[in-house]
Amino acid sequence: MSFIVTLPNGVEYLGASLLLPMYLLLGQHTIVSQFRRRAGIAYPNVYAEKAVAEKSLDAMKFNCAQRAHQNTLENIPFVYVLAIGFGLKYPILAAYTVVAWVIGRIGYTRGYITGIPLRKSD
Repeated sequence: MSFIVTLPNGVEYLGASLLLPMYLLLGQHTIVSQFRRRAGIAYPNVYAEKAVAEKSLDAMKFNCAQRAHQNTLENIPFVYVLAIGFGLKYPILAAYTVVAWVIGRIGYTRGYITGIPLRKSD
């Protein structure tokens, strides 16, 4: 018994867009590694201790970069499931949505790694 699966036009754009988060994660990993080295945080520590981060901007930046990277990893499954599900009907729109999400995550990461993740009101 066989059946035919028909994919909508433009599904190749969705496939290409789903590669972008991997490049995003690679860039975030590189940033985390650079900040880890600068802050002198040894493996297997996932974060700098609170006391160290409060005294060292490099350690705080490492913690922020690590958190931005982990937050992206936490959200990727939802992005993939929703993009593929939505992309079966509207692949080009789904591809644009993934691209917009990646651009948003780049902006989020760039802002978060400043070491000032929370702005306090004046």
